[in-house]
Amino acid sequence: MTHDSGLKTKDSVTCCSWAGSDPLYIKYHDEEWGKPVYDDQILFEFLILEGAQAGLNWITILRRRENYRKAFADFDVKKVAAFTEKDVERLMNDEGIIRNRLKVTGAITNAKLFMEIQKEFGSFSKYIWSFVPESKPIINHIEKMSDVPPRTELSDQISKDMKKRGFKFFGTTICYAFMQATGMVNDHLLNCCAR
Repeated sequence: MTHDSGLKTKDSVTCCSWAGSDPLYIKYHDEEWGKPVYDDQILFEFLILEGAQAGLNWITILRRRENYRKAFADFDVKKVAAFTEKDVERLMNDEGIIRNRLKVTGAITNAKLFMEIQKEFGSFSKYIWSFVPESKPIINHIEKMSDVPPRTELSDQISKDMKKRGFKFFGTTICYAFMQATGMVNDHLLNCCAR
């Protein structure tokens, strides 16, 4: 996620500046970013969305989120894992999503691997949260957005394990963005309204 340093003010309350003035971004910042997610369907949604974001700004994906929901079977992992070459062609012709063949096929591959993890661990949530102490969010003490790292040793570790399992578009930077999005880490500024 691309951030700038500093704060913005919303109704006299200080917030993280990266949300800017876009209502969609502000809503995402206030209601989702940094909030712990333990539900496999939502974790799968963010896996697809973060993979689609690679090389792009998060707002680009956020604005297409509903299109992704329709294109990827309401983020039903079993349905996405069963997508065929015909589905790939359908997605490649869908102007509502990022039409990158590697990202599209990567999402299908990731769905299959996601299900393998569910079988092995009981849920993807149990697997991904097992990387953080006591399966609880890491609360960082961020004073300015420029202090937010693009990756950490933990994101390196998770990314390495997932890549070893065959996951696509889940390098350490994407992994850290996923961790932020799903509340595994809370990088809201210390004086942020949504902290």
